[in-house]
Amino acid sequence: MTRTLPPLNALRAFEAAARHGSFLGAARELGVTPPAVSQQVKALEGYWGRRLFERRNNAIVLTDAGRAAYPAVAEGFEKIRSVNRIAETARVKTRLVISALPSVALAWLGPLLADYAHANPGFSFALRVEEEPVSFARHEIDLRLCYDSQLYPDLVVEPLLVDRVMPLCAPDWLAARPHLTSLAELEDRDLIHIDWGPAFASLPSWGDCFEAAGIERDSGSGRREGQLVSFSSLAVDFAVAGIGMALGQALLARRALAAGQLINPFGPALPLPSPYCLVYPHARARRPDLQALIAWLKRRAVP
Repeated sequence: MTRTLPPLNALRAFEAAARHGSFLGAARELGVTPPAVSQQVKALEGYWGRRLFERRNNAIVLTDAGRAAYPAVAEGFEKIRSVNRIAETARVKTRLVISALPSVALAWLGPLLADYAHANPGFSFALRVEEEPVSFARHEIDLRLCYDSQLYPDLVVEPLLVDRVMPLCAPDWLAARPHLTSLAELEDRDLIHIDWGPAFASLPSWGDCFEAAGIERDSGSGRREGQLVSFSSLAVDFAVAGIGMALGQALLARRALAAGQLINPFGPALPLPSPYCLVYPHARARRPDLQALIAWLKRRAVP
């Protein structure tokens, strides 16, 4: 019996378009035009007799047939890439490429990876510190630690933990202000704010914290007079340095809390609206070194 295969270029176009969620992103990666990608996808749809994408203006969404086909296609290309990497880097030690958000990488994941490397002498990694979104294929990323999972619908997503934010300050900072006995007595200039950015606009603010504590207060003046930082890990660092009181993430402040460098004198603790997640390609799911690291991280994922 003759075995025929779908056109390779059509498969490449489909895999790239599904991964990027657009013909434009696939075209940039493949070095062709968006119409060329669209034509290749149409050719594959004709070959299989199934629609693979729903076209919605400038966006595309996988159909049921597309979602069913994508993991196997992606895995096939990943195997080809793996063979190519083996051929090109036979003398280079295999390492896991790990990607993470800046604050989480610096304050939580980085120290944990150091601990893991000490406990596993054969473990080798490359840590990429970068904002969302990332290209798994372009940078050959094995594992991504991200907030929420909506950016990576076609990858394997495993929820890690739901973090909390809470008022945190250095013990000496509070001791120097004996008049502070509750959140209501904090002055605007005492507050350390986090500019979460447009991608994280739903994360809790000081206004949410005051509201949860039953305090009626306009926090707008606090953002004008208090300190403002772009990374949540910096808010924790400045609180440790005695600059003021931060609405800090428990995950990032865990070591400082355990060491007594920070305290949560007033509460409350507010959960973040979405979990942190571990994301990786379907083709990597069977890598023993990756799964060992994931299991180890999950055991330590306590905010």
